[in-house]
Amino acid sequence: MTVVETDRIEMAMADENDETTLDDLFESLERMPVPEGYKVEIVEGAVYMSPQRDTHWEIILGIVEQLRVKYPRKRIKSDVRIDYPGHLNGFATDVTLIAEGAEQTAKGLWHCRDVEFAAEVISKSTGANDYGPKKTAYATAEVPVYLIADPYVGKCHVYTQPKDGDYVVETTVAFGGSVDLTDTPLGLTLATADFPRD
Repeated sequence: MTVVETDRIEMAMADENDETTLDDLFESLERMPVPEGYKVEIVEGAVYMSPQRDTHWEIILGIVEQLRVKYPRKRIKSDVRIDYPGHLNGFATDVTLIAEGAEQTAKGLWHCRDVEFAAEVISKSTGANDYGPKKTAYATAEVPVYLIADPYVGKCHVYTQPKDGDYVVETTVAFGGSVDLTDTPLGLTLATADFPRD
């Protein structure tokens, strides 16, 4: 197991040749002393633990509050495990919108096929995951709208029309502008004027 100390703790816990499952990895994590206030997810078999920063939370809350104008609370999730296509991908997405009528599995997990919207707020140490393997997994799962809010550059990147493991359309909006999602399954516009920068 490899541990890298930055503003995250990364542990390589599985390789492609073993029989480890996501459930095995998460069960192991439940027995470990995970620091309070850390988000835990597994991306391509590596475990990432990232501390929640104030800027990060403010943007997440800003997105959730705007979704709540249109959608009931039970459909909006934050930091809830959902398994995605690819090698050992168990994400705890910053904001997820679940489809109306979706049902959890017998293990109490949501299906990635029922995700209508996913939003990630960039952290320096894990941003490469959000722009890389997580974007690929969301597209492969055909999540209709994937939004990345990047407080380091002050921009939102919106990816739509998933096809063959990638998104056909990318739109970039600077913080302060409006993210027009009216032509997507979300059917709304997200304001970013209150999104703080790092």
